[in-house]
Amino acid sequence: MGFRVMRMGHRPQRDKRVTTHVALVARALGADGIFVDAADAVLEESVRSVVDRFGGDFEIETGVGWREAIRRTGCATVHLTMYGQRVDDALGKIPRGGDLLIMVGAEKVPPEVYRAADFNVSVGNQPHSEIAALAIFLDRYTGGAALYADRGGRMKVIPNERGKTVES
Repeated sequence: MGFRVMRMGHRPQRDKRVTTHVALVARALGADGIFVDAADAVLEESVRSVVDRFGGDFEIETGVGWREAIRRTGCATVHLTMYGQRVDDALGKIPRGGDLLIMVGAEKVPPEVYRAADFNVSVGNQPHSEIAALAIFLDRYTGGAALYADRGGRMKVIPNERGKTVES
């Protein structure tokens, strides 16, 4: 499995852009997939469209609760929260090379999540975006390995100093 993200508290009408960005950050920074607790076919279609165009094996499954995701993956869990242990202190304790489920919330996360997680990790101790927390955590966890990986997609962004170049 590698590692997956669990998005908790997704509200389709309110959070569609934010949850889409959580999924895109997860994909761009090396996750194998994302679970989203609320069923959302539009979100699934949007993320699959990106994967189809830009490549990779990233999977999305909506309508999966956090308890079910933990049960199905059976792996170590990291809950990203501003109340957790500092990311720099926690990284050395989080297993490498095995499967990992990284949980991020949208609205208030129930206390059971804090107890169920193997690691409660903070990226700063101030209110912030779950998108930013996920990006920082994944970049540090993977050492940036996925940032410029070729995923074999039909479309490729070609870096340049000015302008936008996309091969398709």
